Amino acid sequence: MTADLSELIRTRLKDPRVGFASITRVEVSGDLRHAKVLVSVMGTPEEQKETMKGLKNASGFLRHELASRLTLRYMPDLSFKLDTSIEEGARILGLINQVEQEDRERARAAEEANIAEQANTKEVE
Repeated sequence: MTADLSELIRTRLKDPRVGFASITRVEVSGDLRHAKVLVSVMGTPEEQKETMKGLKNASGFLRHELASRLTLRYMPDLSFKLDTSIEEGARILGLINQVEQEDRERARAAEEANIAEQANTKEVE
């Protein structure tokens, strides 16, 4: 269902509000009546909000199109939720890179201080 839904959004959905959206996961209820579609949207918070509105408005169209592609007894109702896990992962990776850079700078400063101290010790001898 994820691949079909991604393709429909990319090729058939003409809503200009829907920007660069990627389906990250689809969670279907046990009775197959409801599907929560997690969507990652690249862009500003306003663009993300507009994309989610566009997807919500297109849910009936997307559900109808999925029904013609999938063989299911019931076509689940689609609810779209913004998935921020990719953004959160990028933020955490940035923090890790920042800490690593600070550690390298501290190590370099400590090494330079050690070399200067050794040079001063040799001059005193």
